[in-house]
Amino acid sequence: QVQLVESGGGLVQAGDSLSLSCAASGRTFSRYAMGWFRQAPGKEREFVAAISRAGLTTQYTDSVKGRFTISRDNAKNTVTLQMNRLKPEDAAVYYCAAKTVIGVSGVFNSGYDYWGQGTQVTVSA
Repeated sequence: QVQLVESGGGLVQAGDSLSLSCAASGRTFSRYAMGWFRQAPGKEREFVAAISRAGLTTQYTDSVKGRFTISRDNAKNTVTLQMNRLKPEDAAVYYCAAKTVIGVSGVFNSGYDYWGQGTQVTVSA
């Protein structure tokens, strides 16, 4: 089992940058594919970005491609979402998630096993 704690959310203006961090407990962090999701008020939670266990493969939802970058540091048990050129429509609660992966590595936009509590990102126009 892994516990996830997000940090780095806040209030920014459109066009600004923000970096979200997710710290994972346990000694087996590299066994998990990681992802970031977000949920805006009145909307369903949606996939944002994912990274494979070794960090060699990434995937993004179309709306953030070229603006967001996901990365991980398996030595520090952390995954980061760097968000640049933020837009008001990026405002949401952002969640870090971990997916147990056995065998073949990859990136995933669903089927995650563990979730953090979320961190609020607010973007003013």
